[in-house]
Amino acid sequence: MIIAEDQALLRDGLARLFTDKGHEVVATLGSAEGIVELVTRTAPDLVLLDVRMPPSFTDEGATAARLLKAERPDLGVLLLSQHVETANAADLVASPGFGYLLKDRVLEVEDFIAAAERVAAGGSALDPKVIAAMLAARGSGGPADQLSEREREVLALMAEGLNNQGIATRLTLSPRTVEAHVSHLMTKLGIGESETTHRRVLAVIAYLRSGREGD
Repeated sequence: MIIAEDQALLRDGLARLFTDKGHEVVATLGSAEGIVELVTRTAPDLVLLDVRMPPSFTDEGATAARLLKAERPDLGVLLLSQHVETANAADLVASPGFGYLLKDRVLEVEDFIAAAERVAAGGSALDPKVIAAMLAARGSGGPADQLSEREREVLALMAEGLNNQGIATRLTLSPRTVEAHVSHLMTKLGIGESETTHRRVLAVIAYLRSGREGD
């Protein structure tokens, strides 16, 4: 994996954390400069990027993430941010192998490592606060408004990257009940069966983007 983070202490801490958990850190960077070429040369399975890095400290990490996903769609990319900035994630969350977490999640070590491993394997990991902000900005209208409150809860946990068993544990439901909720919300959102698309991610994106089409 590659870590790009301008704060030296956090960068070194992340590298040590992943190394201690048995992961190989092939490079650490203080900016996103040259990261596309570095990824081409080293072929990591995961790149962890701070959203704001030198020189402007605005969206260098998010811009690099878009370039990396365009070059290597299979690459796991995990963005870290100090604050909720949904504009930097809206066009990336539809991609398999993408995550967006707030930096304070690093303190929850086991969950953070699990999220990073999930992204590296092609899954998703969205911070609950990011999801909440996206839902608040979503607006109304469209098939997503047909979802029940429980189906919205299930969908939010899907966005975090939890599988049915994980959702069942979090909501204290049986896996069969969760499976039924997932089936119902997929139908309501018009997400059909497919062997090639990430249906769970598509469901999340369909919900977050519904109600914006007329804006």
